Amino acid sequence: MKVLKFGGTSVGSADSILKVRDIVKSQDDDVVVVVSAVGGVTDQLIKAANLAKKGDHECFDILSEVKEKHYGIISELFPLDIAQTIKFRVDQLFDEVSTIIKGVYMLKEITVKSEAIISSFGERVSSFMIAQLFEGGKLFESQKYIKTDKVFGKDTVDFEETERNLLSVKDELVAINVFPGFIACNKNEEITTLGRGGSDYTAAIIAATLDASVLEIWTDVNGFMTADPRIISRAYCIDKLSYQEAMELSHFGAKVIYPPTILPVYKKKIPILIKNTFNPEAQGTLINDEREPLKDKKIKGISSIKEVALLTIQGIGMIGVTGIAMRLFKSLAQKNINVILISQASSENSISIVIESKAADKAVKLVEKEFKTEIALNQVNNITVESDMAVIAIVGENMKHTTGISGKLFNSMGRNGVNIYAIAQGASELNISFVVKEKDLRKGLNTVHEAFFLSHFNVVNLFVIGTGTVGKMLIEKINSQSDKLFAENKLKIRVAGITNSRKMLLDPQGLDTSGILNDLMEKGDNANLSVYTEKVKEYNLANSVVVDCTANAIISEIYQGLLESNVSVVTANKIATSSDYASYQKLKETALNKGVKFLFETNVGAGLPIIAPLNDLVMSGDKILGLEAVLSGTLNYIVNTVDENKPLSDVIQEAKEKGYSEPDPRIDLSGTDVVRKILILAREAGYEMEQSDIEVVPFVPQKYMDCDSLDQFMEEIKEYNGTFEEKRKELANQGKKLRYGAKLENGKATVGFIEIDKTHPFFDLEGSNNIILINSEHYKEHPMQIKGYGAGADVTAAGVFADIIKVANK
Repeated sequence: MKVLKFGGTSVGSADSILKVRDIVKSQDDDVVVVVSAVGGVTDQLIKAANLAKKGDHECFDILSEVKEKHYGIISELFPLDIAQTIKFRVDQLFDEVSTIIKGVYMLKEITVKSEAIISSFGERVSSFMIAQLFEGGKLFESQKYIKTDKVFGKDTVDFEETERNLLSVKDELVAINVFPGFIACNKNEEITTLGRGGSDYTAAIIAATLDASVLEIWTDVNGFMTADPRIISRAYCIDKLSYQEAMELSHFGAKVIYPPTILPVYKKKIPILIKNTFNPEAQGTLINDEREPLKDKKIKGISSIKEVALLTIQGIGMIGVTGIAMRLFKSLAQKNINVILISQASSENSISIVIESKAADKAVKLVEKEFKTEIALNQVNNITVESDMAVIAIVGENMKHTTGISGKLFNSMGRNGVNIYAIAQGASELNISFVVKEKDLRKGLNTVHEAFFLSHFNVVNLFVIGTGTVGKMLIEKINSQSDKLFAENKLKIRVAGITNSRKMLLDPQGLDTSGILNDLMEKGDNANLSVYTEKVKEYNLANSVVVDCTANAIISEIYQGLLESNVSVVTANKIATSSDYASYQKLKETALNKGVKFLFETNVGAGLPIIAPLNDLVMSGDKILGLEAVLSGTLNYIVNTVDENKPLSDVIQEAKEKGYSEPDPRIDLSGTDVVRKILILAREAGYEMEQSDIEVVPFVPQKYMDCDSLDQFMEEIKEYNGTFEEKRKELANQGKKLRYGAKLENGKATVGFIEIDKTHPFFDLEGSNNIILINSEHYKEHPMQIKGYGAGADVTAAGVFADIIKVANK
């Protein structure tokens, strides 16, 4: 014999009840079918009872809605003549509960007995309806067989009497037998209930008593998931669990099965199979006493509990004093306050417990009352409550005697900025539980899930700012390289947000990057940098990275807040790194302290790696003595292209048209870009320097830079063509060339023209290439030389992409 239990969603409508009918009829064995109330009905009945107690007439409207809901289902399930007969019996049941609701309404008082009858009504009606679907089927009233007794003021199953009662009707069972779940009866023949979720418990009790071959729990999910799929989209179904693993996951928030369900069948070694009513072909989760060896995965599942509070009692007077914990738990037990988790310091200086948030105020009063003497003597000097907390638990038999589980768990939490307030692990090593802020729950669950279930690949969540040339090129690189990165480096790049000055588009599950720029403009909301930034923090995704592809000063102002929220920043915008030294240093320190990345390789050499090698030298203990560099691809292109046939003004126009220069070439010609770059390099080399400390000579005289408009500048710069050409010719006759570069020497930085001969490494620097010479204690006689293409949106996007990959330590 099998026992099949169907939950509220499985019997929530006529269509779903027909699925239940088909599942039951497809069984080869005799079956006991245990059913819950129609989905939502028990909640409505309890609401009606509470309104009746307040004298609110709405209680009768709710009762009418419940009645009509059942009538509608009956009309869809049965032919008219049979439906009328069934409705007649349902009317009798409704008259019974209506009378009780009226009594509560009149007296404005509800007894425990009345509340139990009202709560049980949903199961009584649903079981009657469903029993009529099966020709030859038989309805048994569970309250006649499942008996309860008061234990510590709580209705508890009397297993001896229950077993006698069920065995007494064993011979009366037919092929299909229907029992209402949740309902029981005490020794005074008064209806009692087995608690919310008690239908599972009813099914387990019957299965254990009748020695069923299996207990099947039919619900609306495929089985136990590795994590809550509403939070973690990549959670997947667990094929097998041990009884102990299922118990732990159920206790810590997994709503698949009611925790007490496991014990009766565990004693009889009866397997439990979790199945999906709406997807019966799915394998489901099998729960038994077989411990499945897992080669790669050390944990089976992750569960969580929200809306809890962390209560801590602390005091020097607690050290070495026996009975403190006993008194604490006894004081809470007096008012039925359940302790979910316990954590105690080995010094015995403090005990922390997790309780439901709604019980926090009451708990504090009880503890203060219990320890009032110790508080008066200052032996207990602190009773605190942290609200808005959550508990995350990882569960698995394979954690036993396996080193590194805790290290991996807490390292992943730390890297993603999830603070842990308390930890509990039993000697069985089956469960590690820890307390976090509820706002960090989503990130914490995602982080743990990726660390233990998706550890074969990393996920980086990008929030892109700017869709100009660099931003567009970056999206192209993500599209072209994503498959290769995943296949070869096990790295998944997911764009969770994108914005420009007009529109913004966000989705924590990831956007489709193939058409993301069109989607941004067609589907995006109006751009709002503050809202966008807050969404990044609110989503709280693991490995979040904001990517700044702009040159906007306002964007650079959000970096500090992002880093403080454990969001990494990758930027092609050099404003923040070349701002005042204190701000630059604060950004670097915040990233270091928070364990996130602040990367800006493209601030100096576009896609050319300059900052990373410089950092490597400094971190290895080398001291940077000096730098000499050509850091503007635009200006190097200009000096390389000017000749007797191409005057300066034409080449400047050409650089602008080819996109080598800024839209206003004066920005490049002022030398400001080079100043910022040598400043960044000097700071990365270990020199505390401000922009005002750098001596700069602009590429062209200042009077041209001061022109009122770009058009005026482009016209007036023509008069400088001759002077520039004369200087170029003079140097050419001497076998020399002109370069516009930067130097750091003896702690002093300068920017301006450099005259070089063919012996100098800068002499053959072509086109828009960059070059840097690093002179250090390790590279004195022969400076380290880094040379390559240093301008253009494509290489800048490539540099940004490389920094993104570094965030994932790839």
